[in-house]
Amino acid sequence: MSRFFLLFFSLFSIVLYSQEDLLDKHFKHIDSLYREDQFYIGLGINILSDMPNGMNQSGLSGGFHSGYIRDMPINQRRNISIGMGLGFAYNTYSQNLFIGEDTSGKTLFNVIGNNIDYSTNRFITQEMEVPFQFRWRTSNINDNTSFWRIYAGVNLGYIFYFKSRFEQSNNTVTQTNLDELNRLRWSLYFAFGKSKINFYFKYTLNPIFSGNLTDNASPVNVRVIQTGIVFYIL
Repeated sequence: MSRFFLLFFSLFSIVLYSQEDLLDKHFKHIDSLYREDQFYIGLGINILSDMPNGMNQSGLSGGFHSGYIRDMPINQRRNISIGMGLGFAYNTYSQNLFIGEDTSGKTLFNVIGNNIDYSTNRFITQEMEVPFQFRWRTSNINDNTSFWRIYAGVNLGYIFYFKSRFEQSNNTVTQTNLDELNRLRWSLYFAFGKSKINFYFKYTLNPIFSGNLTDNASPVNVRVIQTGIVFYIL
């Protein structure tokens, strides 16, 4: 898997900078250095959808993502562009889905009942992301500080770290390696706003897990909707 990602990002870098050189040559009579919003930092809230019966969220589930997107204008005014980059995302999910394993090592998914006392039940993920965006804004070379923007696209991600943790009195259960975890992630991404204040919406197309509830074999098709604020930096 590590060799695959090394090859992927090597090819990605070659294509990215080859495309950049072509665009610079085409628009060099305008301003080949004029680009927008290449670094980003986002803070959001995670909302779980498509949860099995009885499963619900508890407390605050938050997320953080940041990275670099190479902005590549495709028109003469340079306010329409394609963006490709590389980023990192950290997310937490507090809910009542217990993740454990039996004596044979088989994963257990159980919804925690109201009659069970516990202090913590959550899982966290760390993910590498490759965003691809179509970008429109009202900026120009002479006024690039306060403008409207709409960015839409898709994110390809890979979960490289996962940890679930269940805590109750005199008992702690953690899981870090699940065969049922869908590490490869696909999501839709949409951001809009003006100047430094921008809102974003992200929806994952594939579920986090591919397993079933242990007691009734219902699928755990949990997906994530994330919304929040994102800051763009030149």
